[in-house]
Amino acid sequence: MIIECINCSKLFDVNSDLIPSTGRTIQCGSCDHVWFFNPNNVNLKLKEEIQPNISIPIKSQKIKDIKPKKKTDNINKTEKKQFAVTKYQAKSSFNITKFFSYILVSIISFVALIILIDTFKSVLYVVFPGLELMIFSLFETLKDIQLFIKDLI
Repeated sequence: MIIECINCSKLFDVNSDLIPSTGRTIQCGSCDHVWFFNPNNVNLKLKEEIQPNISIPIKSQKIKDIKPKKKTDNINKTEKKQFAVTKYQAKSSFNITKFFSYILVSIISFVALIILIDTFKSVLYVVFPGLELMIFSLFETLKDIQLFIKDLI
């Protein structure tokens, strides 16, 4: 079944089993326009365009050549449509769930970095000799923070 969007006139080939005889609401995949389509109330004009008058040629008659439509017909259709400019309004991107998710990701990344440094600390000491004192200070600071949190609880 061929369905034409009533907003942008785009044609879609839809399986007729998906549309019941009572009709249903459909949405255009091109312009996102939503409307109720009833297959019983199909426009007769579309049926005539799909099934043109076919005349059976008799041997004495000459068969007429079919001429393609002019391109100006399509241009006139687009000129008749009215276009409106819509202004983009950005929504506020801040909300509390995004904030907490960023904090959670930051904490998990920091813990992963500490585990990674602790795993490779002997190799890092060889490459960076002054790093041993900084890592020791970092671990002592983390222990102090852990004791502070335990005291609060």
